[in-house]
Amino acid sequence: MNYKFKTKPYAHQLTALEKSWNKETFAYFMEMGTGKSKVLLDNISMLYDKGKINGVLIIAPKGVIKTWYEQELPTHLPNHVENEAILWQANITKTQQQKLDSLFEPVSHLHILIMNVEALSTPKGTNFAYRYLSCHNTLMAIDESTTIKNPKAKRTKNILKLGTYSKYRRILTGSPVTRNPLDLYTQCEFLSPWLLNFASYYSFRNRYAEMKTMRFGGRQVQVVAAYKNLGELSEKLKDFSYRVLKEDCLDLPAKTFMKRMISLTPDQLKIYKQMKEEALAYLNGKVTTTATVLTQLMRLQQITCGHFKADDGSTQPIKNNRITELMNVLDEIEGKVVIWAHFQYDITCIINAIVDEYGPGSVVDYYGLTPHDERQNNIRKFQNPTNSVRFLVGTPATGGYGLTLTAASTMIYYSNGYDLEKRLQSQDRIHRIGQKQPVTYIDIIAEDTVDNKIVKSLKKKVNIASKVMGEELKSWI
Repeated sequence: MNYKFKTKPYAHQLTALEKSWNKETFAYFMEMGTGKSKVLLDNISMLYDKGKINGVLIIAPKGVIKTWYEQELPTHLPNHVENEAILWQANITKTQQQKLDSLFEPVSHLHILIMNVEALSTPKGTNFAYRYLSCHNTLMAIDESTTIKNPKAKRTKNILKLGTYSKYRRILTGSPVTRNPLDLYTQCEFLSPWLLNFASYYSFRNRYAEMKTMRFGGRQVQVVAAYKNLGELSEKLKDFSYRVLKEDCLDLPAKTFMKRMISLTPDQLKIYKQMKEEALAYLNGKVTTTATVLTQLMRLQQITCGHFKADDGSTQPIKNNRITELMNVLDEIEGKVVIWAHFQYDITCIINAIVDEYGPGSVVDYYGLTPHDERQNNIRKFQNPTNSVRFLVGTPATGGYGLTLTAASTMIYYSNGYDLEKRLQSQDRIHRIGQKQPVTYIDIIAEDTVDNKIVKSLKKKVNIASKVMGEELKSWI
């Protein structure tokens, strides 16, 4: 390949480029840590060198757009590519507005606009993206493309329309299937309606899912009963995608998964049984939706974690074994540890317990209430081997994307959510390039509770995803 790289590619990155660089549409199904961002930027540079594009629109989750701007672009985009990269911001100063306006000036260099996917739910963000795409010959890329897996979501509909204004389109994700095979439809539809060749989402669903009719709250609804023809779907994907697993291309240390089982305290068990009965009574006779079911399950999970919402809206603690078990685990572990929790209330409890045991300088947080100007500083402290910070506590929803936490070789899931993508992304924070030690994942699970159902749900999703991608079933939690 006659091309001057800024950073030396691995063999699998070269293969990805050879398969994709001049294609109008392509999917990089490359696991976190295998360098899909570099592949995309080299692809962009190649197309720019050939005079095919003069503009780029990168759409990414809010948590990683700064990583693209501050790290990926300066590191991997070749120096000979004169460019102007700008981060989209909805609320901006006059100076920032001038920078955005410069994207529409007729200049010879490469324009790069980076937008958070959430902005495409708004008229302001969508209209700006449309205006930008209309002015340039562009490559449009969706990073973590499962953010558009919901065909009913406003941002998905807007992005699908915007894609028609870009000749070159790319999607990037290591986990294209996070719930079920139906996740793939809109991701592939963004690339081109002709790739899978289905007239609608429903025809796609009928081909790969067995549906059954159920009654909820006096009305009939169709739900997925099983999946079919997954081998066929796997073969179709190969025509326009490249799949890379870390285990196939990187010499990374081994992973071990462990469970620490706990029992509910008498107080927890009493409240749990009562809440379970109330949930069943509530759902019986109601027009039941996924959201209402998940709400009831969340309430049960909160109880297993040691708290519940009272009638007045306040959070009430319950004596529990979970925090005790966590501290027992920490006492057994050497070195730095990442701890993920599903609920913000739990983070406060965890931090207080760690401070009591190990001192205030031993822990930092990374979740929704962590001030933005403190987040990167907390990561730097944690990653510094000489710093006293030993524990990082956060939520996968906030800290599960775009972070490198390889100072730790142990990760503890104080509690889990149903979102497979957040689970896999958060796991990858410690198992990536730079990790020298074998890594251990520990799940704290309350026996005979909703905790078990959540883990079973995650495992089922992983197995389905493996079948769709044509991979062996994973040994996992």
